[in-house]
Amino acid sequence: MPYALASTRHAERVRGAVEGRLPAPSDSPRLVSSWQRSFERYQLDPGSVIGPRVLSAAELREIRDREESFLRASGQCLTRLHDMVREADYCVMLTDAHGVTIDYRLDRERRNDFKHAGLYIGSCWSESEEGTCGIANVLTDLAPITVHKTDHFRAAFTTLTCSAAPIFAPGGELIGVLDASAVQSPDNRESQRIVNQLVRQSATLIEDGYFLHRLASCWILFGHQNRNYVEAQPELLIAFDENGNVVAANRRARECMPCLDGPRHIDEIFDSSHVHLRDIGRVETIAALRLRANGSMLYARIRAPLGTNGYGGHSARSGHGGGAAHGAMPLRRDAADAHEYDRSALGPFLRSADARVAENARIAQRVAGKRLPILLLGETGAGKEVFARAIHDASARRNRPFIAVNCGALPESLIESELFGYAPGAFTGARRHGARGKIAMADGGTLFLDEIGDMPLALQTRLLRVLAEGEVLPLGSETPVRVDIDVVCATHRDLAQMASAGAFRDDLYYRLSGAVLTLAPLRERRDIAMLIDTVFAEEAQAAGRPLALDATLAARLAKFAWPGNLRQLRNAMRYACAVCDTVLVEARHLSADLAASLPQLAPPVTPCSPAAIPPAPPASLRSDEDERARIVAALTAHRWRPNAAAQALGISRATLYRRMAKLAIVGPHRI
Repeated sequence: MPYALASTRHAERVRGAVEGRLPAPSDSPRLVSSWQRSFERYQLDPGSVIGPRVLSAAELREIRDREESFLRASGQCLTRLHDMVREADYCVMLTDAHGVTIDYRLDRERRNDFKHAGLYIGSCWSESEEGTCGIANVLTDLAPITVHKTDHFRAAFTTLTCSAAPIFAPGGELIGVLDASAVQSPDNRESQRIVNQLVRQSATLIEDGYFLHRLASCWILFGHQNRNYVEAQPELLIAFDENGNVVAANRRARECMPCLDGPRHIDEIFDSSHVHLRDIGRVETIAALRLRANGSMLYARIRAPLGTNGYGGHSARSGHGGGAAHGAMPLRRDAADAHEYDRSALGPFLRSADARVAENARIAQRVAGKRLPILLLGETGAGKEVFARAIHDASARRNRPFIAVNCGALPESLIESELFGYAPGAFTGARRHGARGKIAMADGGTLFLDEIGDMPLALQTRLLRVLAEGEVLPLGSETPVRVDIDVVCATHRDLAQMASAGAFRDDLYYRLSGAVLTLAPLRERRDIAMLIDTVFAEEAQAAGRPLALDATLAARLAKFAWPGNLRQLRNAMRYACAVCDTVLVEARHLSADLAASLPQLAPPVTPCSPAAIPPAPPASLRSDEDERARIVAALTAHRWRPNAAAQALGISRATLYRRMAKLAIVGPHRI
């Protein structure tokens, strides 16, 4: 591990600064506060030259799977930023909200240099573990920073320069940190000013990309004070639903319009009496809108929802009058339910067309953050961890850690040290300085224990103490550590029956079951058709091609039992989108075992005699259906802009309109 100063000299400088005997780092109050926390609260050694903790491949894979949509939205921006700083020998890292590096960009020839410096995928940069550094300070202060060389708390990192910036989700909660770091750089920290600015700009681009990714099923307003920048570089993004309720706004919009901090209708923000805002989305135009708050003008264009499902995929409806795609998680239309609309992470569940999902979300919203353990029951793949994360993100702890532990995936010999941590020298092979357990890492946030029914009985007693007394005792230690955590557990087992049979501690069961929510399997969901559309649309977007889902196949998928639930559905749609060689995904594009298992649709029952059954449709009708699917896919890919879609199809705009009329194709904004 490279370091510029002898560790003892650096340690003495840090102690002197914390005690007020020596100058503080770079005259920055933020850095001084971080040094004090690192030294006094976390009791870290400033002279340590050991690199950061690095997750195992299995741990990293679990986190990356959970952050898939975030990774998808940020990948191009990471590459773009690295292209701008690579000549100066920087690497670019992306972390999750807990400081775990989940993606990075670097030059292959310098891979070993960065790895030796700890700049590597899977490395963990929380302040409690590594002290003052760029990522840790952003996690703590939620603001951009440059931590340059000896600004770092630990001697291990005093050659590094790190510029980092926060990335926020549409709801305002932190979802990650973007960092550009170099192993060697000039001593003058002013040399990092440009890199800091580039990192901040790139973090904003990732934020906005993630905003559009997550809210693609809403109407989106793209705005700028200069008309010429609306298309090329819009600053303001506002998402609103079919009823005009504002769902979310990007950071710049919230800064410019304080009124967006609370629930608002779009007409309360803009004076749109001269034009209906959604009408702007039906034509390729930029409109001038007047802000009600101060009368200033804003130039904007409106993008209609990408289908009604999220990311540009449609189900091709065959037959007469079937032009609309079936949507995903449609918003409630009746005015009586308008007040139910919620902008939190539980919002999509609250708006579900399945009453049980919506009711679970309403209960979760009320108990989140009330120091009440929550137990989620449901089959494997039913989305228990996704729901648990939404509960955390909807609570007051959303900016604190969400630590997930799969009790069924860890060997019994390791689960104790993973959960409770261990003191230095606790066992052969232990780290010299010990390790914090997952429970301690969740302090201030939420601990999610998946497959809690697989936890060994011996450890259930220790977990009970954590819940009852709010403290954890690391292996080999005699001093308990206080923790403040919310606990969410999940299992596919019948814990009540296990407790009755003595296979699970009944006192722990009653402690964990403060609120019990049962997640329905996919086959029982009333909104299964909408979920299929949503998942297909996301995978079609990821495939990067305009794709449509055959309506007959969609109906067969909706009747399938889905033993693997949402996880199986996503894998099936991802496979189909990957192997599809046309614009229409059909049964032949599914894996062979799934295609063979799908139920056949029963023919419609009519009073006709067998002799009166009509023959198969002629070839001309079948070709109409193929053309219809092709046109819908092109319109979807180009956001229902007729000029672009016609050009992609190689026909004139007038011809496109004639064929849309002939085939009964209606845009989503006219449904």
